[in-house]
Amino acid sequence: MNKSLSESKDQPHPGVDVHAFTYNALPSRVLFGVNQLDRLSDEMTRLGGQRALVVCTARRRAEGEAIVSRLGRAGVGLFAGALTHVPIEVAREARTYARHVGADCIIAIGGGSTIGLGKAIALESESSVLAIPTTYSGSEMTPIYGITEMGLKKTGVDSRVLPKTVLYDPLLTLGLPIAISVSSGINAIAHAAEGLYSRDANPITMLMAEEGIRALVGSLPIIYRDSGNVTARTHALYGAWLCGTVLGQCGMSLHHKLCHTLGGSFGLPHAETHTVILPHALAYNHQHALPAMQRMSRTMHGERPPSFLHTFAAANGAPTSLRQLGFQEADIERAADIALANPYWSPRPLDRAAIVRLLRRAFEGVPPEID
Repeated sequence: MNKSLSESKDQPHPGVDVHAFTYNALPSRVLFGVNQLDRLSDEMTRLGGQRALVVCTARRRAEGEAIVSRLGRAGVGLFAGALTHVPIEVAREARTYARHVGADCIIAIGGGSTIGLGKAIALESESSVLAIPTTYSGSEMTPIYGITEMGLKKTGVDSRVLPKTVLYDPLLTLGLPIAISVSSGINAIAHAAEGLYSRDANPITMLMAEEGIRALVGSLPIIYRDSGNVTARTHALYGAWLCGTVLGQCGMSLHHKLCHTLGGSFGLPHAETHTVILPHALAYNHQHALPAMQRMSRTMHGERPPSFLHTFAAANGAPTSLRQLGFQEADIERAADIALANPYWSPRPLDRAAIVRLLRRAFEGVPPEID
């Protein structure tokens, strides 16, 4: 008599609970490895682009100019004004310039701010986005966009903004300062962590999330000690790609809502805010998402994720308190109210008093408290 799978001693993969699920693969092309930037012109041609607008931050203007030069006649302009959280005024200015130069392709080189601006342009045009990430933000793998207007960061999902091609070249991350590297990497971990207990999670995203976290936990301490280690940079970028893919597939939860609130309404820096909030948000949901916590723990030497990530940030030179980022204690309750006004789903029911306590502990920089 045949035994059911649950009764069999010969489990095909006992570490994975395979259940009914839906998986939608997003239509993007990834080129990964050292010197992939050399393939830029060919990839633009492959997309059918003839007139490329390069976007970047002011700090990366020289790199943006080099990209325009590399493209020759196909490089029709440079917009070096990307800002964190994509203020609507900047988005409007960039859209106007893109129309002025007749761009049919947006090449975004930089982190989440720059790629976010590229998405904002694509949202109101027919231009394709080609992303060249230089941080570990993961925005390049998602159809999610965010624009800040009147002190509120509003996010949305639209297939038009998903970069058609993503070019990952670890050599382009060598200039990323150590502190930003670590915070950006923990930001990437946040995508995978919340993806593990998302309502949209499935066996594929779970595998990506666990592997992505493992790659970043292993590589970030090496980068902290030796920022020029190309092998570690490669592994971190690999982890960021996987975590970003999870972000593009799964709905996010309380952690991302709090970070969007603190960034959009209070002007806090993106990656650093994720770094501070993540241990506390995981502590809030810990008892209501134990299978996800167990998966994360496997990548963190068996430790509980909230405690591990708080210690991990401190040990690798990253901030651990909102006070360090310039947040004011008097704004804690207002931040909780803004986040709760339009909440994301959470495995644990949202409780204002508990979220105020979470933000207070994050402000003070004390270890997270698992309720």
